[in-house]
Amino acid sequence: QVQLVESGGGLVQYGGSLRLSCVDSGRTFSRYAMAWFRQAPGKEREFVAAMSWGGKSTYYADSVKGRFTISRDNAKNTVYLQMNSLKPEDTAVYYCAAGPLLRATVDEYGDWGQGTQVTVSS
Repeated sequence: QVQLVESGGGLVQYGGSLRLSCVDSGRTFSRYAMAWFRQAPGKEREFVAAMSWGGKSTYYADSVKGRFTISRDNAKNTVYLQMNSLKPEDTAVYYCAAGPLLRATVDEYGDWGQGTQVTVSS
C-alpha cells in the first residue's frame, strides 16, 4: 500500500518559487509512476506533471511547461515539484498521486496524498 504525504506549500508572491515534496511511506514507491495534480476552488482537479517509475519520462500540462519541474529520488521515496515563475492562477491545493502507468488523468491514479495549499498573491 502506498501512503503519500505532501509538504512545501505556502504563500508566495507573483514570480516566486516553491518546492513541493511528497514522501511515500510504503515500500513499493520505485515501481510507481508519480504525478502532481491541483484543484482550485470551484474547479475540477487537473493534471500538472507526471514522471515514470524510473524517472526517464516526464509529462507536463501546457500551463506549467517551462516553469515547473517534476523529479524523484527513489532512494528517499520522494517526488518533488519545483515551481518557478508562479502566477496567481497557480493557486490551488496540490496533490501527489501514484499509479502503475505514466498518465495525465485522475482516474489512472489510485493512491493520493492529502494535499498542500499553494497560494500566489499578485
